[in-house]
Amino acid sequence: MAEKTIKVRLVKGLRGCQQRHRVSVRALGLNKLNDVRELKDSPSVRGLINQLHYLVRVES
Repeated sequence: MAEKTIKVRLVKGLRGCQQRHRVSVRALGLNKLNDVRELKDSPSVRGLINQLHYLVRVES
């Protein structure tokens, strides 16, 4: 059975956000605006996305 994946796009710049949120964006593998990564759908990835809800968008 194939693992579920989730696409995450960085939709807002990192200027003015907290340092720990910048580190979390890097942990997701996002570098520049509009970067998209396809990640394994796991509780840890979901937690990072919830923390960065104002910076990223989840795409199907």
